[in-house]
Amino acid sequence: MLIGFLFFIEGNVKSSQSTDPTPTTLVLLQVLRYVLMTFLLVVSFKRKKLALWIFSAMIIGVGVGLDFPVFSLEMERLGIIFLRLIKSLVAPLIFATLVVGIAGHTNMKQLGRIGLKSILYFEIITTIALFVGLLAINVSKAGVGVKIEARAEDQAKSEKLLAQTQEANKRDHIVEIFPENIAKSIFNNEVLQIVVFSVIFAVGLGMVKHEHHKHTMLSFFEGLSEVMFKFTDIVMYIAPLAVFGALASTVAKSGVEILGNLLQLVGTLYVALLIFLGGVLLPIALIAKVPVRRFIKAITEPVSLAFATASSEAALPKAMENMEQLGVSKKVVAFVIPTGYSFNLDGTTLYLSLATVFVAQMCGVDMTIGQQIGICLVLMLTSKGVAGVRGASFVILAGAVATIPGVDPQKASVILAVDALMDMARTSVNVIGNCLASVIIAKSENEFHLSPEVDIHELPTEI
Repeated sequence: MLIGFLFFIEGNVKSSQSTDPTPTTLVLLQVLRYVLMTFLLVVSFKRKKLALWIFSAMIIGVGVGLDFPVFSLEMERLGIIFLRLIKSLVAPLIFATLVVGIAGHTNMKQLGRIGLKSILYFEIITTIALFVGLLAINVSKAGVGVKIEARAEDQAKSEKLLAQTQEANKRDHIVEIFPENIAKSIFNNEVLQIVVFSVIFAVGLGMVKHEHHKHTMLSFFEGLSEVMFKFTDIVMYIAPLAVFGALASTVAKSGVEILGNLLQLVGTLYVALLIFLGGVLLPIALIAKVPVRRFIKAITEPVSLAFATASSEAALPKAMENMEQLGVSKKVVAFVIPTGYSFNLDGTTLYLSLATVFVAQMCGVDMTIGQQIGICLVLMLTSKGVAGVRGASFVILAGAVATIPGVDPQKASVILAVDALMDMARTSVNVIGNCLASVIIAKSENEFHLSPEVDIHELPTEI
């Protein structure tokens, strides 16, 4: 909080003076800020808490990104390395945990119930999220009167994203759920296809009559599952560095001046997401008698990773590990969380409805209630159609905006100026929603058994 206050004071000192600000004042403020950052590092080192290290990396990353932009741009590779390592372990982790969870306790009726409950839960919650987004933007009217021209780099980025997904839009998304080649699915990081293959493989293994063969395969996958969780622990060692690099480079690229005219849009999204968390997900957790304090403690690390890297993938392995440690059964964790990665994007769907109306307001188009509901129906389908595609949120947004009479789809590229900041928030809510979904589904199937309270935030001390 104190470091953030210093950022605020420095900004005011710079903006309040018509001439160059007093160098001594700024230097003193910067020195004080870096002293506090050093103190935060010392505390993190002594406490050895991963969540605290990630928080420290976020604060330091913002400061370094503002003060040393050239250096910060080079640090982007730290985040890229981390994400590459995470992607390398997602497929074997999902495969192993699903096979052990399903084949070890084969019950086709239960598996069917888990699948049906998950899809119904996902559809209901994401639909509510869409309407929360609509309500928020209609109340704030953040786009009314906004006159901004898209920056050249944002227009170029939007064209690139749309070009990358032209082929994806031609695909039959129902057919694409099913893998044609598991190696290809792993290479393309098609999480839903990996889940489908793993479920069918697990059911087939459960049907094997020869106990020796069945036991041999199960033992292998149990070992693989344990190894992949240890793999995750090793990768988590560089998570703070990745968070530092990702935030420093983001701040260096965007700066803070871009928030000016779009501050109301960003504020509306953050408030709407908080309302969704407190007014929708929290009551659901309380009604289902989820141990809220323990749950919040379990999701701290994956949500911090999701916020800092703006990537659900980065948080996926740690979310699965922590939910299993919390007490959710392996089969539910391995099925619900990866499936939710495609179908339960609460934060993203809320953002899409909000951003679509924002662009319409910016273009001076007053959408009727019927038009807004129609857009919601479109988004309910399209928001699940290109899951996992890079820049998918913007592609869906541009497609939805194009269906509104009188709205120039090119105006949507304006939002790209603050997309990184909004992406962090919506990705965090996606992770929270998926973690909560795993607990809800597990409790409905009596597959949740609260484990004894242990400190799951300690950095791994053994390799």
